[in-house]
Amino acid sequence: MKRLLDIAAASAGLLVLAPLFGIVALSIKLDSPGPVFFSQQRIGRGFRPFWILKFRTMKHSEKAGAPITAVHDPRITRVGRFLRRSKIDELPQLVNVLKGDMSLVGPRPEVPCYVEAFHGDYQEILAVRPGLTDLASLKYRDESALLARSSDPEREYLEQVLPDKIRLAKETIRRSSLAFDLGLMAKTCRSILFPGGIS
Repeated sequence: MKRLLDIAAASAGLLVLAPLFGIVALSIKLDSPGPVFFSQQRIGRGFRPFWILKFRTMKHSEKAGAPITAVHDPRITRVGRFLRRSKIDELPQLVNVLKGDMSLVGPRPEVPCYVEAFHGDYQEILAVRPGLTDLASLKYRDESALLARSSDPEREYLEQVLPDKIRLAKETIRRSSLAFDLGLMAKTCRSILFPGGIS
């Protein structure tokens, strides 16, 4: 049932959002040289790696940068700042949902180095498909701004933010049901449309 919902919703979403994707793609190309999309390796269900798809929000470089990006990172483009703030940069992950790499609701997928650092916790978390949204996505919607206030963003992420996100990922799995998933998707949409907060 969950997989059927994922396929139906992702297909409908890609169809409805096609005009927006075209506008975003043109904006990215006009704003800075480089590809429209950005892909990064993440770890999926059963510790299988996959490539997550996003709209490119940073200046194009062949070199891999740090996995943590704070809100004032100079590599972020003008259009990229808006895409990140609005979460539009995440919408291409509907393709990952269609492919079966991800689900609509599930723990957000992490990069390999962080999964390895918390391998024991991820044995439980990666028993399910990672998702577009979960409880941690809502709590840490402004994660980049939070990390920007730290003198050492990566250390802050590893010691404070990620352990809490892991806790919330496990809670998302424990509470998973059709009603819970639909409610979480509704809250996620509301947080994007009305970024002032969620009650």
